[in-house]
Amino acid sequence: MIIPKLHYLSQGSSAKEHLENIQKACTSGIELVQFRLKNVSEKKFLKIAKEAREITSHYQTRLIINEHYKIAKEIKADGVHLETTDSCPVAARKQLYPWQTIGGSANTVQDCETLLIKEVDYISLGPFRGTTSKDNMPPVLGLNGYTVILEALHTKTPIIGIGGITKEDVTELLETGISGIAVSGAITQNFDSISTFNQLLGASSTEEQRHTFE
Repeated sequence: MIIPKLHYLSQGSSAKEHLENIQKACTSGIELVQFRLKNVSEKKFLKIAKEAREITSHYQTRLIINEHYKIAKEIKADGVHLETTDSCPVAARKQLYPWQTIGGSANTVQDCETLLIKEVDYISLGPFRGTTSKDNMPPVLGLNGYTVILEALHTKTPIIGIGGITKEDVTELLETGISGIAVSGAITQNFDSISTFNQLLGASSTEEQRHTFE
């Protein structure tokens, strides 16, 4: 199972804006979107998630649902991403289809080790720097934090950097050993940056898609 090197975390001040931004990201060549709509009822989340699934399916873009694994199953999304306070990956795995991906959030070596035991498909490790997109931010890791954690882990499971990452950070971040990055703000501000991020990451979207959509 190949995890793309660039993830777009959906942003917007309304559900409509989230969908518009997902559409723009798909048009600009993103391979994976994590749908991350907060503070809405489950009913509304399901409705918007179905629309997000329609958009991403049209572009053959992978869709990961944040937190709501039952909705991820219902709309046949490509997977679910669980924050540290969400459901246990083991419980989610029992509910999901075998082909659906599970990602988890981590901030420490211990967090990562716990997720690896629970057999997640990838780990989002962060934050790289402080951002305004999340309340109650855990400690910022920076380049040193990533280097220390990755050296301690020795894992083949993809580790994705997250948290206020810009184009200028990519080269140094890759040197820490991470597999890829998740970006929200920098992409929402300029969707053309997706191709630049992909170039910096050495991500070949056509090759990835050939493996995924045979």
